[in-house]
Amino acid sequence: MLKREAYSTIERINKTFRVLLVTGPRQVGKTTLLSEYLPEGMNYLSLDDEVLREQARSNPRLFLEEHPWPLLIDEAQYAPQLFPYIKMIVDKENKRGMYWLTGSQQFNLMKNVQESLAGRVGIVKLNSLTYSEIVENENKLLFEPENYKKSDEYIDVNKLYEMIFKGGMPELYDVKDMNRNDFFYAYVETYLSKDVKEQLDILDIGTFRNFMIAIASRNGEQLNYTSIANEIGITDKTVKAWLNILLSSGIVYLLEPFTNTKLKRITHMPKIVFMDTGLCAYLAGWENAKELQLSEVSGHYLETYIISEIIKSYNSVGKEPKISYYRDKDKNEIDLIFEKNQKIYPFEIKKTGNPNKSMIKNFDILNSINKQICSGGIICCYDKLMHLDEKNYIIPISSVININKAE
Repeated sequence: MLKREAYSTIERINKTFRVLLVTGPRQVGKTTLLSEYLPEGMNYLSLDDEVLREQARSNPRLFLEEHPWPLLIDEAQYAPQLFPYIKMIVDKENKRGMYWLTGSQQFNLMKNVQESLAGRVGIVKLNSLTYSEIVENENKLLFEPENYKKSDEYIDVNKLYEMIFKGGMPELYDVKDMNRNDFFYAYVETYLSKDVKEQLDILDIGTFRNFMIAIASRNGEQLNYTSIANEIGITDKTVKAWLNILLSSGIVYLLEPFTNTKLKRITHMPKIVFMDTGLCAYLAGWENAKELQLSEVSGHYLETYIISEIIKSYNSVGKEPKISYYRDKDKNEIDLIFEKNQKIYPFEIKKTGNPNKSMIKNFDILNSINKQICSGGIICCYDKLMHLDEKNYIIPISSVININKAE
């Protein structure tokens, strides 16, 4: 089993909170991770079991009496009736690590948890595998924009797009000879039959599948509700409701536009970012990595891959990066803006081995805002970390997604 970056975060939360919640999309390894480090004496129950689920819903007090803590409850979102009773128990006993919960529907789960267990639960967002987890770099260093680090590894562009095409679902790496298409077909069907039906009463699952394909086909693009609605034959309101399912499931992330009162004519549309590029490429119909690499959308996939890797790594340590992008009505764009300690770090993400200063010309747009603009650069396929100019850097992709603490 590949060691997950979130393990140390889980250890920390278990020592300081009475309840641990690990949330994230289906099949990203939540149960496997927790089972690997299950404390001695902790029991395990899954609410995927219909009998247990009905018991938990109909008589939550009795259910928790019959299954005392310490207890791991898998797919806890299926029985939110448990949460008020868990609250009463942890308030009475006041011990650390009493309950471990997992859930794959973040919106409803988080709503119920916040209402019942606020202040008592520590939360870890788990995503599909990061690049460093796949290559088994257990000394991964978090990407920090104020402190760029070189990496000994150069990631060949062909290898990079093989990773983008395959994605990071653990089963694709744990099961020898697992066929990628077979896996994603089953994944989508399970997602539609369980998570989607659980959240919305959607009779036409085929239309929702087409909606997912339409979103995947717009990966890395600005979100346009009307365009999607017209393509699928549904209303803008339905697009918003269905998109919220993808967001709450952790499948899609919306990269919000950068805003500042000093800047005019800024776009207000977020960008679509698939959190697993393998799932995205499958839905969009790409049949192999080379065709994707040579396509017109290869830049979008690289951009969303880098952004999702940053988000996944930060989630693993219990943080959320403050990131956005810039685009104005004149189509001037900055791919990624990282904000930290009231400072701004701008980046371009390019599929090039020959970066040049013209690629960062739009950074000057930010000079008028009332925040300090710090060193950014071009994240690209060049093989060395080096200055581009006095302020900005050429940043190899490996220096973002696979930095070693030993450096």
